[in-house]
Amino acid sequence: MSIEGTAIRFGDNVDTDVIIPARFLTTADESVLARHCFEDAYPGFANRIKAGDIIVAGANFGCGSSREHAPLAIKGAGISCIIASSFARIFYRNAFNIGLPLLESYEAANSIREADRLFVDIEEGEIRNLTSGDVFRSAPIPQFMLDLIDEGGLVPYIRKRKLRPHRVV
Repeated sequence: MSIEGTAIRFGDNVDTDVIIPARFLTTADESVLARHCFEDAYPGFANRIKAGDIIVAGANFGCGSSREHAPLAIKGAGISCIIASSFARIFYRNAFNIGLPLLESYEAANSIREADRLFVDIEEGEIRNLTSGDVFRSAPIPQFMLDLIDEGGLVPYIRKRKLRPHRVV
């Protein structure tokens, strides 16, 4: 599982309200959400994204409310993965549940610059900056989470395996 794309830089504490403003939470359609991704904070963001681009951010990416719409908007916009120093816990799980890979690497997040070309091997946790030649390692992703990415998220993963949710009595 490898990705090649151009880095788009963000700082620390990128909030889900910034990723997708609350007034657009009336739909779960990725294509609609994508048009409004970062709309208030970074006008024109959705128009400048090229399929495969990679967000690189600082600490606590995805903090704020637990809205699943935030990773959906990012994925719908064409972002292939996010590399950050750290992620908010709920955003982290929501992203994997929809099949959006996240990599934690303090070194990569603090070294990669805007518009650097990157090659990312998700399974190996290797991040190569093709612009500078630097190579970084990310925190390992458990196999189950890699399987979620490979299947396109939790729902396709469950459907493929014909799993049924447990009933609570």
